[in-house]
Amino acid sequence: MGQEQARIFHPRPEWLPAAHVPSLSQYERLYQRSVEDPHAFWGDIAKEFYWKTPYTGPFLNYNFDVTKGKVFIEWMKGATTNICYNVLDRNVNEKKLGDKIAFYWEGNEPEDSMKITYKELLHKVCQFANVLRSQGVKKEDRVSIYMPMILELVVAMLACARIGALHTIVFAGFSADSLCERIIDGGCCLLVTADAFYRGDKLINLKQIADEALQKCKDRGCPLKKCIVVKHLGREELAVAGTCSKSPPLKRLCHDVQGKQTESSQRFHPKIPWTPGRDMWWHEVMSGASTDCEPEWCDSEDKLFILYTSGSTGKPKGVLHTVGGYMLFAATSFKYVFDYQPEDVYWCTADIGWITGHSYVTYGPLANGATSVIFEGVPTYPDVGRMWSIVDKYKVTKFYTAPTAIRLLMKHGEEPVRKHSRKSLKVLGSVGEPINPEAWLWYYRVVGEERCPIVDTFWQTETGGHMLTPLPGATPLKPGSAAFPFFGVVPAILNESGEELEGEAEGYLVFKQPWPGMMRTLYGNHPHFEATYFKKFPGYYVTGDGCKRDKDGYYWITGRIDDMLNISGHLLSTSEVESALLEHPAVSESAVVSHPHSLKGECLYCFVSLRVGYEFTKSLEDELRKQVRDKIGPIATPDYIQYAPGLPKTRSGKITRRILRKIARDDHDLGDTSTLADPSIIDQLFSNRCNTKQ
Repeated sequence: MGQEQARIFHPRPEWLPAAHVPSLSQYERLYQRSVEDPHAFWGDIAKEFYWKTPYTGPFLNYNFDVTKGKVFIEWMKGATTNICYNVLDRNVNEKKLGDKIAFYWEGNEPEDSMKITYKELLHKVCQFANVLRSQGVKKEDRVSIYMPMILELVVAMLACARIGALHTIVFAGFSADSLCERIIDGGCCLLVTADAFYRGDKLINLKQIADEALQKCKDRGCPLKKCIVVKHLGREELAVAGTCSKSPPLKRLCHDVQGKQTESSQRFHPKIPWTPGRDMWWHEVMSGASTDCEPEWCDSEDKLFILYTSGSTGKPKGVLHTVGGYMLFAATSFKYVFDYQPEDVYWCTADIGWITGHSYVTYGPLANGATSVIFEGVPTYPDVGRMWSIVDKYKVTKFYTAPTAIRLLMKHGEEPVRKHSRKSLKVLGSVGEPINPEAWLWYYRVVGEERCPIVDTFWQTETGGHMLTPLPGATPLKPGSAAFPFFGVVPAILNESGEELEGEAEGYLVFKQPWPGMMRTLYGNHPHFEATYFKKFPGYYVTGDGCKRDKDGYYWITGRIDDMLNISGHLLSTSEVESALLEHPAVSESAVVSHPHSLKGECLYCFVSLRVGYEFTKSLEDELRKQVRDKIGPIATPDYIQYAPGLPKTRSGKITRRILRKIARDDHDLGDTSTLADPSIIDQLFSNRCNTKQ
């Protein structure tokens, strides 16, 4: 670790008077109470929410040990509530926040914007909840939602929660096959989608993809009989909650019906396929629907939503979250991790199709009565300063994004950032993967101008919320470290034999006891849930991630265990090598995978993308090898370094290392590549392969 990365950045004194947790000692007191007496800690927080009836059984009941019977987790079973009521009705009626802005919506084009208040959002949610009921949707039915980042997406998911139906949101960048797979696995009775949308310059004909998915469902004997479609591109006015915000004509480069590029003063409207009797326009079914809708009162342990995540077998896993515990954990982690204050304007750049969007775009912020930004576009459109122009436009105070986005913007230098004010920013956050120290320092110095603490959060789809994280007013920060456990979270580091390691250590990251927001099962497959998360080390929840703890007790995520390499008997983290490569000024992105080696067993195969102005030469390759050797040690010296003009990524920005491992081995059997943002990069990477004949 270099000198810069070893520095500790202490909370600024001006932060402390207003912070929810203003010192490390107070964090430690609250943390001890949360793990030693979870009933008292979470019970006090539960009193801030509305419960139709109190819990009747034990406050917490669970078993993590597969050798002692079925794994289960129950928080406040018997208590009844409704999460939609708590995030909307409670804010409007009890907290008198009806006129407060719930969301600013920023479209793909800078000219497209609108806003919605808590009262308006409540009315729209009630209307769509009544629409769902009129279509026969009832408690515990599953509704698939396949939409871009528009306000109707929030309306649809909250309407499901209001009537006790499960929403299962599919990221709008997924393919027809992916959507079909999730509809069938969830047994969904209705699909909510949109006509089309733009992602940057690219037109996505979403309804056409949805129709392909529904045909595939029908071919597999699972016809879905109802589909509600938002007229997003095909409307001249975006009407939400009775207020219309005129979308100005958009001057853009479009494609006409023959595919020829034409400059148009109007948004391009693709032809929308339509199936009478199945398809319904959102605006038509909403017309005349009542703005009153009695919520369905649900048990704390009733199902709230299914969210699919990647499975090791290639088949997606349906992570299931429940009502009460998830509500408490999302709300509490949002409040403390971002040190939420009533005057804040908060922006999480994640898509709601991912767990980050569920917990920290929708449920967590709304539960706290926050004002948030929802962004439909991409960070580099129409220019690479788009994110910072949005920060200035809405005076964003708390900003939460992914290391991938940070590194992408780093590649374009400081000027696009510095030409915007960003004076409103108070807290920066990172999510999605471990952040390398160089990106952390750039984020801190350039974006936050050395005045904004960075909350580097570790968590998973399965955990529902933050597990390891700094708190802005309490935690001295180490670049690249996720710091300490959040309230109620008890981490441990195990060796291969399942023994807990004390003090400085590196091994498997596990959690020893449940927290309210954790998943309860995999939908329709509880045995796989037990085998995936509890079988390897009975009595622990196994994250699948490697971790090290330093002498000060800070936790550092080293990457997925399946991204660990065993080189000549030494366990080596690929993320550690990636971080070393990224410290070289020429490297904008890196990805490291294993490659078979006749002597070592495994060796390092590195892909590197370069910043503008650098060329990949033998001299640079030698510098990079020396960089890794100097930072980590001779055992980590890469055998292969390949220039990568780009890396295969999902549309959420995650690098697909499975494909990189195939490329390194010259294995062209890649499986499904439909979820990649740019599949064409694969051919370029194969053509640039290193000669790996030993």
